[in-house]
Amino acid sequence: MTLKRLVVLALASKLVSCVPAPTDEPNEPVPTDLPSDEPTEDIASSFVSDLIANLTQAEEPETTNEKRGLFSCKQDSLTVNLGYAKYRGYYNASTGLNYWKGIRYAAPPTGNLRWQPPQSLPLKFNPPVTDAYEFGPICPQAMPSLPVAPHIPGNEDCLFLNVYAPAGAKNLPVLVYIHEGGYGYGDGRRDMTDIINANDKGFVAVTIQYRLGAFGWLSSNEVKQKGVVNAGMLDQALALAWVKLHICQFGGDPSRVTISGESAGAGSVMYHGIALGGNLGTLLYKQGIAASPYLPYQYKYNDPDPTSKYYAFSQAAGCPSSGNVFNCLKSKDTDTLQLANYQVTQSVPFGYWAFGPVTDNVYILNRPVQQMATKKMNGNKLLVGHTANEGSLFVPPGIVTEADLLGWLQSAQLKNLSPAQINTVLAANPNSADTDLSAPKWDTLGNSGPTAVEMSQDANGQQQRAFNIYAEATFACPAFWLASSYSKPGKAAYVYQYSVPFASHTSDLGAYFGPQEPNHSDDFALAFRRIWGNFIRTGNPSIAAPIANGAAAPNPSAPHPASNWPAWSDAQPKFVNLNITGGTPYQAPTLYGTFVTQYAQPGLQNAISVVSASNWEGGRLSRCDVYKSLAPSIPI
Repeated sequence: MTLKRLVVLALASKLVSCVPAPTDEPNEPVPTDLPSDEPTEDIASSFVSDLIANLTQAEEPETTNEKRGLFSCKQDSLTVNLGYAKYRGYYNASTGLNYWKGIRYAAPPTGNLRWQPPQSLPLKFNPPVTDAYEFGPICPQAMPSLPVAPHIPGNEDCLFLNVYAPAGAKNLPVLVYIHEGGYGYGDGRRDMTDIINANDKGFVAVTIQYRLGAFGWLSSNEVKQKGVVNAGMLDQALALAWVKLHICQFGGDPSRVTISGESAGAGSVMYHGIALGGNLGTLLYKQGIAASPYLPYQYKYNDPDPTSKYYAFSQAAGCPSSGNVFNCLKSKDTDTLQLANYQVTQSVPFGYWAFGPVTDNVYILNRPVQQMATKKMNGNKLLVGHTANEGSLFVPPGIVTEADLLGWLQSAQLKNLSPAQINTVLAANPNSADTDLSAPKWDTLGNSGPTAVEMSQDANGQQQRAFNIYAEATFACPAFWLASSYSKPGKAAYVYQYSVPFASHTSDLGAYFGPQEPNHSDDFALAFRRIWGNFIRTGNPSIAAPIANGAAAPNPSAPHPASNWPAWSDAQPKFVNLNITGGTPYQAPTLYGTFVTQYAQPGLQNAISVVSASNWEGGRLSRCDVYKSLAPSIPI
C-alpha cells in the first residue's frame, strides 16, 4: 500500500466535518487516532486535514459513490439527492437553463458554531425535498469605511450556493464564482445566465456565499485557540469541496473546475492558489480566473493590527476590551454583533475594511507576494486582469498637494513604511503637479502620452498620483505577480486590461456577466464573455477573429492577434488590452459626483489589441518591482 494511501486512510478515519456517517441523529464525537502523547491539531488543522482526506479519498478508484455519501450522477430530474438533503430546481424555457437557488452547503454558523470551521451536514436516509427556487439570505454586511456608508443587516445563516446548468448538461466544465466586496460585503446572487448562453451553453456555473467581515475574518490568539481565523476562507474551501463531490449531479465535470472572482473574489482565487504552500495541486480546482485581484495588508493572525481590531469589535459589542472575550462574543445576539462589525469597519481609514485574510499557519502559510515568487501554486492555468482605473473608489478626495498625499500614505495606504521607503514609492511615481479640478482630464493611452501616474478622466496632480499608487499596489501589480507565478513549464497565465472608458473598479462586471452598461456594445460583451468561456472550456482565452473584431468592424474576418493570445512570460510580458472606439459620448457620474465621458451606441466598435507590458503606463512593471521589494514591510 502506498504512503499516500496510508495517509489518506489514517485521515479518513476521523472525517467528521466533511463526510459524516449517514444518520438521522446529530453526529457523535469521533475519537482521534493520534497517540495520546502527541500534540492535538488545532481546530483549523483538523478541518483542513479532513477536507483533503475526503477529496483525496473521493478520487481513489476503489472508493464508491456510497462511501462518499454520493448518489448516481445521472441527471434525469430537476431533483438532486445530495445525501443530506434533496433539492428541486426549476427550468426556464426562455433561457434554456436549469436553476437551483439557495442550496445549503454547510450548517448555520451561529451560536456555538460562530468562528468555527464550516460544518457539513449529516447524511440522511431519504431526506425530504426542498424547493430550490429562491436565493438564500445574504451574510452580515459591512461596506468599506465611507462617510455615508449604510449599515446593511444580513443573516448569519448564509452558507448557501446556487447552480446554473444548461438543460440536459452532462460532463460539462464548471465555473465557480466567488463574489466581490472586500471580504466585508456582497453576496452570491450574481446571475450566470448571460455568460453561459453567450458560450453556447458550454459549462455549468456555481455562485457561493461565505462569512464576511468580523464573522468571517476575526483574528487573534484567542480566536485561533478557541475557533478558527480565516473562517470565510474555510467556507470557500468547503464550498469548493462540495462542487467537486456533488456537481456531477447537475451535469458538471468535477475534474474541470475553474474558480473565479472579482476584487476580493479574485483575491480569494489568489489565496486558494497559495494555500498550503501550493501543495494542493488540482485537488480543489483545475484553473482560475482573477479579475482585479485585491491584495490589502496581510498580517499574521496574532499581530497587533488584527488583535486591536478584535478588541475594538469586542468593546463595540459590549464585551471587555482586553483579556478573554471569545465566549462573551459568542453569547451576543446577532444584531449587536452586526452593528459592532459595522462600527469597527467605519472606524478605519477611508476606503478600507477592518477585517480580512491573515496568515493562519494552516491554510494560508505565507504572504501572497512571498509565495507567488516561488512559482509554487495550486491549479494549472490562470486568466487574470484588471481595469484601467482601479483606485478612485478607495482613495479619499481632497488630495491637492504633496503634503496631502504624504499624509494619506503615512496614515493609511503605506502606514507601516518608513519615510525613506515612502520616498522610494514617490520617486517611482513622479508627479510634482498639484491637483487642479478645473484643468482638462482624459483617459491615458497606456503606451504613449501622459501616464496613469499623472492623468485620468477623474483626476490629475496629486489626487491622480494617489489613485495610481493605490491601483497598482492593490490590484494591477498583484495581477502581474499572479501571472508570473504561473509562468513556468506545465502551467500558463494569460493577462488582460479592461480599458473601456471610464474603466473604474468593478465596471467590467456587466460586460462579462451582465446586465450590460450603455458603454458595453453587444460585440464587446460577446468578446469578453467568449474570453472567459473559452478559458473555462479549453484553458486558453483566445477568441476567433470575427469575435475579436466584432460584427460592426469594417472587416470582421480580418486576422486578429487575440486569436493567438500570448501566454504571459517574464521575459516577454504581453497582455490583451480590451477597449472600444467610436460611439456616442454621454456623461456618467463618479463616486465623488464628478462626471466622466463614456461612449454608447451608435458607432461603437471593438478595439482589442495585444500590447507589451514592458513600457505600459510609463513603467508600471518597474513600479511593481518597487512594491514587491517593499512587500514585507507593507505587508502584502
